[in-house]
Amino acid sequence: MIAFAQRNLKVFFRDRASVFFSLLAVFIVLGLYAAFLRSTLTRGLEHIPGAEFLMDSWTMAGLLAVTSLTTTLGAAGVLVDDKVKGIAKDFRCAPLKRSTIVGGYLLASVAVGIVLTTLAFVLSQVFIWANGGKLLTLAAVLKTLGLIVLSSVTSGAFISFLVSFIKTPNAFAVASTVIGTLSGFLTGIYVPISMLPSGIQTAVKLFPISHAAVLFRQVMMEVPLAETFAGAPEAVLTSFQEDFGIMFRFGDAIFSAAGSVAVLVGATFVFFLLAVWRMLKEGK
Repeated sequence: MIAFAQRNLKVFFRDRASVFFSLLAVFIVLGLYAAFLRSTLTRGLEHIPGAEFLMDSWTMAGLLAVTSLTTTLGAAGVLVDDKVKGIAKDFRCAPLKRSTIVGGYLLASVAVGIVLTTLAFVLSQVFIWANGGKLLTLAAVLKTLGLIVLSSVTSGAFISFLVSFIKTPNAFAVASTVIGTLSGFLTGIYVPISMLPSGIQTAVKLFPISHAAVLFRQVMMEVPLAETFAGAPEAVLTSFQEDFGIMFRFGDAIFSAAGSVAVLVGATFVFFLLAVWRMLKEGK
């Protein structure tokens, strides 16, 4: 499995265009945020201490969740190319288990997701620091890196299942465009979750990668939240966290961080098994 994953990684990184377009969402979000989203989100908050640091951290945390999804999707293009060129059929005829083949593609996607999302994390910290914010503590950095691994694994499993239905480069390009566009809304980068219709809010809360965004925000926004809401009533802080997707509420209960981790782990197993099932079905 590892040798097969290494092969996929070499194929992906040889194509510089694929690497660039996998990171394109990062550059687009950073550009949009710096150009006008930042001023829009902080308008009217000038009197609140640390408002810009708070919103910068909120956006950059969501960006990491999106990046883990779009980069693993870019790496999954290797599977689509293998299908088009007939290489995938050769692998299925080889004495390899279907789980080994799927695992090799998944490992490669996860590795790409971890590397490129870590790069996005570094860029996000530079952006926050350059705009007057504070860098994360070592403990927070380690937590964030752990979440990058977890979100990349979940994204890789989800993408492996999704790509199992795609058979042509054109279909893959369309899927990449749709996912890249929707991921920003589903993780609450462009608009806070409270501004979405109730039905869309439910869809966001059910989307596994949205839980990765929640976890990233809880780690990266711990300091700015403490600074901005120092002395404020607990109800005010809780309301802000719910409105901006820093925590999810289901009914009368707040969904815990452990619950979000469980969602990501469970989604990983489910989508991996579904991807294996799809490949078994294709091989018949």
